Amino acid sequence: MDKEYRPKYECDMHCHTTRSDGNDTPKELIDNASRIKMKAIAIVDHDINPPAYIKDNNKDINIKSYAKKLGLALILGDEFSCDTFVDDVHIVGYELDWDSKVVKDEVSRAENSKVEAYRKLCEVLSSEGMAIDYEKEILEYEDINGNKKTRKPEEVQRKHIFELMAKKNYAESWSDAKLLVRDNPKLNVKREKISPLDAIDLIKECGGLAVLAHPYLIDKQVNSKVLGKVDRDTYIEKLIKKGLDGMEACYTYDKTTYKGNMAREEIEKEVKNKYKDKVKFFTGGSDYHAGGKVGVENPRYIGEAGISYKEFKDIFNYYL
Repeated sequence: MDKEYRPKYECDMHCHTTRSDGNDTPKELIDNASRIKMKAIAIVDHDINPPAYIKDNNKDINIKSYAKKLGLALILGDEFSCDTFVDDVHIVGYELDWDSKVVKDEVSRAENSKVEAYRKLCEVLSSEGMAIDYEKEILEYEDINGNKKTRKPEEVQRKHIFELMAKKNYAESWSDAKLLVRDNPKLNVKREKISPLDAIDLIKECGGLAVLAHPYLIDKQVNSKVLGKVDRDTYIEKLIKKGLDGMEACYTYDKTTYKGNMAREEIEKEVKNKYKDKVKFFTGGSDYHAGGKVGVENPRYIGEAGISYKEFKDIFNYYL
């Protein structure tokens, strides 16, 4: 992260670590957020429980206690990938009972679905002239400094494949690679995802808050086997009716695969106006991945999008 960078927002409710497709460890994320004087962050790695402990001076320490020691409030979550047939439907569950059997069972199911689908995706890409060796380039890989590293099959994320596609010049960037795969039926290997309705039920059953991430990454027209062939507004209305608590209004759309032409500020205003009487609150977050570490040319920064500390306390005071 640039030394002179100063966050626009005090609280960033959408950050990722090496537990999914981020490039900071949980400790590095907390340290980096503290260094730029953030007041609160949320770790919301994809389809996996957040860590309860981290290593500090070779000792296991409670992750929230570590953050608090640095003057940082930490919220823990899981960004559930939902709806097998609609891309970018992600529902964040904040502060669930992570020991709940239903949570553990869903994490295990999602993990198994990813392993098979991402191996298959590499095979399909290779058959279409974009050689990606799952064993030698995804499970074994080099970081930006040329260091040899390995990851387990269950740790593989699609973004790892997209980043490699960009590195090998099959696409200009990871986001272009994502669109290339998404919009080509030959390449778009589906994995079985939880229904967004079931995800909301699971989150609420386990004492958490259910928030729809980046709503405008959902296409304007979708064909869901769960919610039907509908427009985006109708799709979101069905999630609200199911019990959605909140929605991510402030988000880094200009640094993602957003296909519209609205500025991020325009989207935030529209989302808040459209849903102000339909959800309990709005969140915001950068979707930080520490992309600069792997050569992303326009990476997202902690606190680039988010909410104020007052908004944060109004939403999460119960969990602090």
